Amino acid sequence: MSAPPLPVPPPDGTRAPARRRPVPVLLAGLLTVALALVGAAAGVTAARPAQALPPGDRPGVNLFQWTWDAIARECTAVLGPAGYGWVQTSPPNEHAVVGGQWWTSYQPVSYRIESKLGTRAEYAAMVGTCRSAGVDVIADVVVNHMSGQSGGTGWAGTTFSTERYPGPAGGYGPQDFHDCRTDIASYQDRYQVQSCRLVGLQDLRTESEYVRQEIADYLNDLISLGVRGFRVDAAKHIAAADLEAIRAKLSDRSVYVVHEVIGAGGEPIQPSEYLGSGDSHEFHYARHLKGRFQADELASLRTLSSQSWLLPSDRAGVFVDNHDTERNGETLSYRNGSDHRLANVFMLAYPYGWPTVYSGYAFADHDAGAPSEANGAVRDAVCGQGTWTCAHRWNETAHMVGFRNAVAGTGITHWWDDGGSRIAFGRGSAGYVAVNAGSAPLQRTFQTSLPAGAYCDVISGARSGGACTGTTVTVDAAGRAAFTVPAQGAVALHVGQRPTGGGTPTASPTASPTASPTAAPAQVSFGVHATTVWGQDLAVVGDHPALGDWDPARAVALSSATYPVWRGAVTLPAGATVEYKYVRRQGGSVTWESGANRTVRVPASGTLTLTDTWRP
Repeated sequence: MSAPPLPVPPPDGTRAPARRRPVPVLLAGLLTVALALVGAAAGVTAARPAQALPPGDRPGVNLFQWTWDAIARECTAVLGPAGYGWVQTSPPNEHAVVGGQWWTSYQPVSYRIESKLGTRAEYAAMVGTCRSAGVDVIADVVVNHMSGQSGGTGWAGTTFSTERYPGPAGGYGPQDFHDCRTDIASYQDRYQVQSCRLVGLQDLRTESEYVRQEIADYLNDLISLGVRGFRVDAAKHIAAADLEAIRAKLSDRSVYVVHEVIGAGGEPIQPSEYLGSGDSHEFHYARHLKGRFQADELASLRTLSSQSWLLPSDRAGVFVDNHDTERNGETLSYRNGSDHRLANVFMLAYPYGWPTVYSGYAFADHDAGAPSEANGAVRDAVCGQGTWTCAHRWNETAHMVGFRNAVAGTGITHWWDDGGSRIAFGRGSAGYVAVNAGSAPLQRTFQTSLPAGAYCDVISGARSGGACTGTTVTVDAAGRAAFTVPAQGAVALHVGQRPTGGGTPTASPTASPTASPTAAPAQVSFGVHATTVWGQDLAVVGDHPALGDWDPARAVALSSATYPVWRGAVTLPAGATVEYKYVRRQGGSVTWESGANRTVRVPASGTLTLTDTWRP
């Protein structure tokens, strides 16, 4: 097929394009759907009118553009063990063949379960594997429109033309599309939004009983494969009554449904309209997190859940980012380093909405698809290789999923903040979290409601063999815990991660244990692989005077002579164990790398050479 790709729409203020690339909606929908899914697995039978009730508080994950085979392996190896309740897949339908762009998945040419992400058999096998691992599957479904291409052959060989597409029964003809053949010109006009074309995509006449049944047949086919929920792409462009009528035709109405409705101030169509047939994604939440983290105003998040401009907590699918918003800059993304990671910690710790962790791939071009084979089929994601971010595996996400599950049903206790970039709060007597978006470590004794004893900080590690692999924090009989929160880092404790042997409390960062006063000094050659732009340099800072005592102004500058590896040698006491991190400096600004403190034991003599990789 030689038809050109559709143009990318320009941003229009606070509204992300609700379209064939329904990333925002997809994420939120997936979230809610996944939660509903989890509810079914947990045996929850109560239901709100016209929709299934999501289960407790188990988070989900959106593995954007992952193949079905890769998702199956991830369910068994990572998602199930980490406690994820559900996984959202990209659209499984047959799509147009334009190029390698990610958004081709959102241009259906038929409802066959055959796509660049895998076959029908692979999708069914993935659903079974994930459910065996305790992870339900939610599908991103595109039912507002068909392809915007002029015609050709779809991924699975289906022939189509501008307004003729095969379907489960008789397929679609010109009479099955809205009469408006022009693109939406005004989002203030309800008729245009729901009847005209979204970026050239053929808009289905969803008020037609015939069209509704075709869509329901597609959804019922997915249900027959074991899918337990749907994220409805571009729901804003479908009348709420039409979606309620389609839902009524489902073979199993216990499945969860969440809608992508990108609300914007002053527009006539709002997410609350769609609560009669499912939950809605809460885009205001993600936008707000970006604003607060980038302005160092975390203290204002204390009352976030009570804000009238948000959907009710039990009807809101929340996320830090999704495939649309990471591209249009509407929210934080993997490119924002520690702010992005810490926002995920907050989302999973704070009691609002049904959270979804987004995990995609790095990209330079807005339209760039996932790594693919020569024939256009997407390659299986392999974490640690290629451009896959694997954000769902980070301690700030995977370990915080365990935190979320452990504190389910509890409220906020013992909130603390410094009025700006540092906050801490408990979740009943089950957990406690501190987030430090500042540029210096936070050392403080926090009041918690946790039972006395030792706890593993799940951000710096976990529990293994009965001991903590990271920092151990001790809570005294009065519920107090003294520990250090790294700069641009976090500490999180919960009752599900306690060392069986009691553990030895350590702070993060702590003063370095030193060797005997007579021990000879040795050297550590610190090296970090990091790309920079003109005017930037790298430095190393840590918990020893020779490393600046965590003061970035006294950090040890590294040389770019072996760029992109920055390197510098530091003399330290032989046998000492020190903690350190790398910082990026430009002018008077300092950016800390994300993640837990790094640790190194100084050799008894000679020089130890390290080569680390910058953590964005």
